[in-house]
Amino acid sequence: MFPLYTVATVFVELAVGLNTFISCQGHARTAMCSVLIGAVINIGLDPVFIFVLHMGVSGAALATILSQALSAAWVLRFLTSKKSGVRLSLRTMKPDFSILGSVMALGISPFIMSATESAITIVMNHGLQTYGGDLYVGSMTILQSVLQLIFVPVNGFTNGVQPIISYNFGAGQFDRVRQTIRRMIAITFTAAFVYVVFAMLRPALFAGLFTTDPELIVIVEKVLPVYIAGMAIFGLQSGVQSSFLGLGQAKISLFIALLRKVILLIPLALILPHFFGVMGVYYAEPIADVCSVITAVTLFLCNIRKILSTETLAKVTHTEE
Repeated sequence: MFPLYTVATVFVELAVGLNTFISCQGHARTAMCSVLIGAVINIGLDPVFIFVLHMGVSGAALATILSQALSAAWVLRFLTSKKSGVRLSLRTMKPDFSILGSVMALGISPFIMSATESAITIVMNHGLQTYGGDLYVGSMTILQSVLQLIFVPVNGFTNGVQPIISYNFGAGQFDRVRQTIRRMIAITFTAAFVYVVFAMLRPALFAGLFTTDPELIVIVEKVLPVYIAGMAIFGLQSGVQSSFLGLGQAKISLFIALLRKVILLIPLALILPHFFGVMGVYYAEPIADVCSVITAVTLFLCNIRKILSTETLAKVTHTEE
């Protein structure tokens, strides 16, 4: 099953990676359709392959491959058509290592954010298993699922806004950049804050979405408000980090990504359980979140004026000429 499922990653990379080039050209509906095609077809094929054709888990994997392949085909069809302002062709797809270097520099931050998730999961699950047991490991799965309900949409939103920031920054439209950043941060902060506060007030409701085990529900009720407390303000960091990426500030964005997960969260998850037992694992998350948000906002306030200064505008204008 694993080799079969990994085939889908090729189509996912094409569909998701190239979809950004559609959004940058202002074809938001076409970009949205490429995402919907994969999602809707996958949802439709899953019950057919799993229950009707009795293919089980392999059927689910095959449904994913086919749906993502069709989504990738949609994206490629548009980008090679006359409707696309940036048309793909084999003739023009020659590697330019100077450009690839810049792309990789900007992409290293989100890459590290994704890659370190595995390390964090291993560290936290080990601590929970050592100091708590199986039920506490199960609670972490629920907590992370609760967070995904809001932060997957938030990340999708910031990823969609990022090309707008980049486009206007490159065009020297700094007023639009400021306006876009202000609105993005306001939306990400408000959405995260409202959701997290509601989850903190009704932890049993969210626990019940994922389990019927009464013991596990009791644990989640206890630890959920603690674990996600720092996430109430994390929408600020999501907006700030996406802004830095859109403005070409790869080093700052990379530092922010490393700070929360590598510099703070992993060491805290290893150290705090020695003092607070199993609850130390849960305390690590809000402490790392608050510290990284404060740092990210401080870096943003200290650098944004310089980045969007008249001197930078002059450089942008000179480059265009």
